[in-house]
Amino acid sequence: MKTLMTGNEAMARGAWEAGVRFASAYPGTPSTEIVESVARYREIRSQWAVNEKTALEAALGACIAGVRSMCAMKHVGLNVAADPLFSSAHVGVNAGFVIVTADDPGCHSSQNEQDNRHYAKFAKLPIVEPSDSQEALNYMKAAFDISEAFDTPVLFRSTTNLSHGKTPVIVGERVEAPPRAYERTQSKYVLMPAAARARHAVLEERLLKLATYAEISPLNRIEWGSRSIGIITSGVAYQFALESLGQKASYLKLGMSFPFPKNLVRRFSTEVERLVVIEELDPFIEEAVRALGISVEGKSLIPLTGELDTGIVARAFGLSLASLGAGVGAKAQAETAQAEAQAQAEAQAETQAQAEAQAETQAETQAQAQGGTRDKADAAEAPLPAPPEQVPGRPPMFCAGCPHRGVFYELAKLPVAVSGDIGCYTLGSLQPFGAMDTCICMGAGISTGMGFQAALEMLRVEKPKRTVGVIGDSTFFHSGMTGLLDAAYNGSGLITFILDNRITAMTGHQENPGSGFNLSGDAANEVSIEGIVKAFGIKNVATVDPFNLEKVREALVAALADPGPSVIVGRAPCALLKRSAVRKPAYYVDQETCRKCKLCLRVACPALYVENDMVQIDADACVGCGVCSQACRWGTIKILSKAGDK
Repeated sequence: MKTLMTGNEAMARGAWEAGVRFASAYPGTPSTEIVESVARYREIRSQWAVNEKTALEAALGACIAGVRSMCAMKHVGLNVAADPLFSSAHVGVNAGFVIVTADDPGCHSSQNEQDNRHYAKFAKLPIVEPSDSQEALNYMKAAFDISEAFDTPVLFRSTTNLSHGKTPVIVGERVEAPPRAYERTQSKYVLMPAAARARHAVLEERLLKLATYAEISPLNRIEWGSRSIGIITSGVAYQFALESLGQKASYLKLGMSFPFPKNLVRRFSTEVERLVVIEELDPFIEEAVRALGISVEGKSLIPLTGELDTGIVARAFGLSLASLGAGVGAKAQAETAQAEAQAQAEAQAETQAQAEAQAETQAETQAQAQGGTRDKADAAEAPLPAPPEQVPGRPPMFCAGCPHRGVFYELAKLPVAVSGDIGCYTLGSLQPFGAMDTCICMGAGISTGMGFQAALEMLRVEKPKRTVGVIGDSTFFHSGMTGLLDAAYNGSGLITFILDNRITAMTGHQENPGSGFNLSGDAANEVSIEGIVKAFGIKNVATVDPFNLEKVREALVAALADPGPSVIVGRAPCALLKRSAVRKPAYYVDQETCRKCKLCLRVACPALYVENDMVQIDADACVGCGVCSQACRWGTIKILSKAGDK
């Protein structure tokens, strides 16, 4: 069926046809109508977010859980969402994930002009740029395929002319994208420093593969006309160029402008007499061409600011408006299709040649390695130098007496997904707890968990069935509050566990709005977390002592029984917080009754150690929190101060 659609409507239609199931957005011109249009498709759970950051995090959480997801925002909205954007590039995706950024050249309704193609290069994500509504629909489907094929979020750039302009669109039918099975993969989705370093390497490898793909992608195509002028362009600027110059020029149209298809550009540049880049706003493509050592014109002809139109482009080439309308006739289109097919065949041949060259390189490398092995064998006969002194490794763990320990001890027993956050509690992802599924960025523990929970509700899987978002007090004030407001507003079944240890602990004990003190140490207004939570409209709110495992367990069971949003506040001071430190009597292990099951080691307290196969407690390290004694089934861990204890 053929119909007229705005670019925003076509993007929504493309998402629907691609089998998307979750969409979140914050309104902003010119992107607003994208998710408004998505909302007409009942197969997609769509919602307004509190801001662009929570929109991106929620959609990322849903895609990790296994459903195709998208989020949309205007250009400045991506500034708000930049934190999870960069982390999303590191973690990659499970099901497809597309992030729409709608730029506003000319500042029709914005406080600034910015070219968000730079975000693609900065975050190392592929960017797709349609030029009309039909491409908006088709490219949206292609973007989801690229996302899943390369395990990456995809940036999808629109501009005002595309978003609000209407062009004919041939629509298709929805093709369901089977949900992707989810498995807890902490090395991928929990961005602790060690994992983040490894994921950065993965990201760089992925970018090389995407660069190879950009050379042959059907989104990048050559349309041959007169070879006296070669135009490189992208997005809606292509339409202005075509209307202005018609067959007076040849075109390299980049539907995927990053990673930059270097070889395709080199080949095109050698086939034309004069090379010009036509693009809106920054010289993003022009600079990439110049970096190849190719002489090119661009911003010397095309304005650096404002929105382009056909007249501006025409005047740049000394054409009058009356001369416009050359367009592309049927004959020209046929020639273009033929030239495009030829260009793609050439690109494939070149890719094959590159693969053969790479194979030869690998063979040489292998031969060199074998030679190196022989050299090493020869070297083995020589005396080896003494190995350097090794310092025993010690894995990171919660401090003795940390109030977070008991919470993760209990969470690890439950068939739930845990969406974590940045802070000491990220240690809950490590063994023996292993109780964390995701950790993306500050504040994402709640909003990523919300998207994850939405996917679980759609998929109706039995395990995990619920999601628990874990966040600290300082992080809650930083950017977690908006995520919780989002969850409350959208009626998410997310359970949020706020670990309030009365300080910003991991960075070295800085005050925050909940601590009751300011930077100078003077008394300050102490903000009530429970008050904020209740003001959001969340009714199921509990406060527990995190050292009391039974109470923690009861609160979690009660929250799991409530299908709506719930909040549990676990409040106890950081074990290192001097103003709250009250050293309690230490514990010891009664060796006469100890059954040596070592279940107490599952709380991973550094005060516990094993000597001669017997668990001992270092009384100097123990602060008497009692969590280990609650984990012991046999009651053999006791308070040291009792008479006769030793």
